Amino acid sequence: MAEREKYDREEVSIQLGDRQHNGHFDAAPKPAPAMLSSPAASATSSPVVSILSYCGSSILMTVTNKYVLSGTNFNLNFFLLCVQSVVCILAIQTGKTSGIITYRDFHTDEARKWFPISLLLIGMIYTSTKALQFLSIPVYTIFKNLTIILIAYGEVLWFGGNVTSMALLSFGLMVLSSVIAAWADIQHALTSYGGDALTGEAAEKISTLNAGYVWMMLNCFCSAAYVLGMRKRIKLTNFKDFDTMYYNNLLSIPILLLCSLFLENWSSANLALNFPEETRNWMIATMILSGLSSVFISYTSAWCVRVTSSTTYSMVGALNKLPIAISGLVFFDAPVTMASVAAIFVGFVSGMVYAVAKMWQGKGGAAPKAGGSVLPTTSASVQSMRDSLKS
Repeated sequence: MAEREKYDREEVSIQLGDRQHNGHFDAAPKPAPAMLSSPAASATSSPVVSILSYCGSSILMTVTNKYVLSGTNFNLNFFLLCVQSVVCILAIQTGKTSGIITYRDFHTDEARKWFPISLLLIGMIYTSTKALQFLSIPVYTIFKNLTIILIAYGEVLWFGGNVTSMALLSFGLMVLSSVIAAWADIQHALTSYGGDALTGEAAEKISTLNAGYVWMMLNCFCSAAYVLGMRKRIKLTNFKDFDTMYYNNLLSIPILLLCSLFLENWSSANLALNFPEETRNWMIATMILSGLSSVFISYTSAWCVRVTSSTTYSMVGALNKLPIAISGLVFFDAPVTMASVAAIFVGFVSGMVYAVAKMWQGKGGAAPKAGGSVLPTTSASVQSMRDSLKS
């Protein structure tokens, strides 16, 4: 991983003494006695603090987005995304100016190469906000797992990847958890609201859920397309994390702004509905905070990998789905039923199984495989592509 390699290079250094007239160097100076680490230094090197920070930033972004979108009258999704991108650019530019982070300066040629990825990102985050607007956080988190399946088979088709039997098991659990979550939502709507599936308040609630499922399906496809496209395009640009964040947000701002101006309702009446006077300041502050949280996620991700390992990071990513789902039960009125809890648990287990499958696969295929081979069987063209990538 690029971040891991960067930190490994920084840890390797050679110290030489002063150069004498004869061209030789003095012996390397003896290292200074170790100083007692300050509380801040101890915190930055603590795996526990980095993991908690990563989990907290993930929960913060999901909860703040849900808070803004949960208002029944909010419909300025493009404007929300534009604000987040502007805040992100201002934050990382401040970090660069302060010497905290580094990333490339803007180049037109690189922007042209990266522009298609920014379009895919806009599709991904817009469909994400629409899905989160109609679905609860637990259901959204569970259905988001389905993106992993699309990405895995996209890698099989275009990058010569493979899927082990344990990964297939995790995919089955992901699908099962999604079915349970959808069933639990529909059952709750039928039992908690008047009417049946075709009439009354229950029918209206189910119609809202169905809209959320459609947006969630679109989001899964857009997310997979973004990840796979970025993987292919990043080889041309050799972008690092903050390079990607800089170009993604900078190129997205004009598109999001134009979409908001021409596709969204900017009448004074609609603005009053979206930003009620009693919660206006809090809504604006939350939108800004949600933009900052994207920077926090990027930073804490790199921090977590640096002080732990990529394996630990992948496991944390799987475990992190549980507190995110629980946050929806705590902060919002997501229904708590046996079925919904079961869906969260099965989704959590599926993420754990997939993380273990990837760990075993990364260790040389130690995971048990059906019939002694990976599934599915790849075509000759894909096998040829795989061999070329290995060379």
